[in-house]
Amino acid sequence: MEAYTGFAAVYDIFMDNVPYKDWADYIQKLLREYGIEDGLVLELGCGTGSMSERLAGFGYDMIGVDFSGEMLEIAREKQEESGHDILYLMQDMRQFELYGTVRAVICVCDSVNYITEKEELKEVFRLVNNYLDPGGLFFFDFNTEYKYRKILGTQVIAEDREECSFIWDNYYDESERLNEYELTLFIQEREQKGLYRKLQETHLQRAYTLTEMKRLLEASGLCFTAAYDAYTKKPPHEESERICIIAAERGK
Repeated sequence: MEAYTGFAAVYDIFMDNVPYKDWADYIQKLLREYGIEDGLVLELGCGTGSMSERLAGFGYDMIGVDFSGEMLEIAREKQEESGHDILYLMQDMRQFELYGTVRAVICVCDSVNYITEKEELKEVFRLVNNYLDPGGLFFFDFNTEYKYRKILGTQVIAEDREECSFIWDNYYDESERLNEYELTLFIQEREQKGLYRKLQETHLQRAYTLTEMKRLLEASGLCFTAAYDAYTKKPPHEESERICIIAAERGK
């Protein structure tokens, strides 16, 4: 079943532990360090628009791309409330198209791990390079193999809320380096408080190494610039669970 369909309705509830504000502050500071204080910025895998909204609040002209129409529907609801001028496009990041170039591209919340084929991820990076202004910046994060193997592994995670609950059954295949998790969702109907809908989704992500990411970036035409442990300025280490990468446009 396609990921982020039923889950879209409750995505923000279960992601309330993600420090979007801190991450947005980090990204804004980073963009300014590279001289990008305004202009067009693209977010790939924008989901419900939580990051795009924050960056729009900093004055950037945001474009959000996501493959899930359900997620984008919620993003547009947020946009109506905030009044931010954000262009949302329902596109597959492996084949996204823009009308022109942008000053920066960002991709957060391990969205690149959903691209499970190396050649397809290289194509994503190639498109990023193609749509960046000369010298433009690409920032993304990804979950590490250590996180999938040691933290998630074969865990079963469950959470119960008043309006919804979920069971997350995780399995990591070390030989294939593929992480599969099956979500079982129970979502309360708005009009019938005692009635819950049961939905099931399967999500698949690939574990990439930093070395692989560097090679794919270089092969796509981008120039690898830096890598950090999560949202810090510290270098990655063996037990990094999330790594942030900065790359730059290097000619078409």
